Amino acid sequence: MAEPNIREAVKEKYASAAQRATTGGSSCCGATAACGSADPITSNLYDAAQAGQIPEEAMLASLGCGNPTALAKLNAGETVLDLGSGGGIDVLLSARRVGPTGKAYGLDMTDEMLALANENKRKSGLENVEFLKGEIEHIPLPENSVDVVISNCVINLSSDKAAVLREAFRVLKPGGRFAVSDVVTRGEMHPEIRKNVLLWVGCIAGALEENEYRASLAAAGFTAIDIEPTRVYKIEDAREFLCGQGVDVDAVAPEVDGKFYSGFVRATKPTAAVELPAAKSCCAPDCGN
Repeated sequence: MAEPNIREAVKEKYASAAQRATTGGSSCCGATAACGSADPITSNLYDAAQAGQIPEEAMLASLGCGNPTALAKLNAGETVLDLGSGGGIDVLLSARRVGPTGKAYGLDMTDEMLALANENKRKSGLENVEFLKGEIEHIPLPENSVDVVISNCVINLSSDKAAVLREAFRVLKPGGRFAVSDVVTRGEMHPEIRKNVLLWVGCIAGALEENEYRASLAAAGFTAIDIEPTRVYKIEDAREFLCGQGVDVDAVAPEVDGKFYSGFVRATKPTAAVELPAAKSCCAPDCGN
């Protein structure tokens, strides 16, 4: 689909998720609403201790596929940026980990999610949090300004992932870390899934193939690239997230068995090149030898 169509579909989906969360309903990334069973992608990502640190509405609005705050190394005093921050769950958790001397930014393009996130910020009482409106392809922060970029099942929704990765690289400080959860594929994806915008919005159809993900990160300038599978989706999971999406489940599910997974994607922005000291002049007799 054309880029504007994808963006509008994503905004509509996430606006609806924010509205459901404010009325006490849970959001879903896959098939929960259609099939009445737990979404294999978004369910059971946060433990009870983490859930107790944030407002319930933030948890209800979660559309993630992993838990980057549990996997990313965050240090006191660091600045963290969450791409596609939604209701703010990962921003609020990050803000607690970096402490009052650190800062946690959340970036989202959906007004309803931003309103929900700011309300969750108010309820949390955290002051080292700021939510920004914008697109992840055009991050409204200066270069070399953050220590860690996180994201939770959002980069796969972009139709210009190369731009997202370039922007993440730009805003990271030298030595900064890219630490995101995302849906990743192994091998070619069935074309019936790729063409279905509902599945794209549902965290599946826009997923990068793992080797393509690594190559895109390298092209943006990242090093120390690693993708760690955290949940590999089998045929039973495939039936759940394909249910109610206008796809021939019996035909497609065997094709995606084991080919989708939620992964933790790590990479590093290299530090600035170290300048070698200028050569010292030599006056010894053997200097020219």
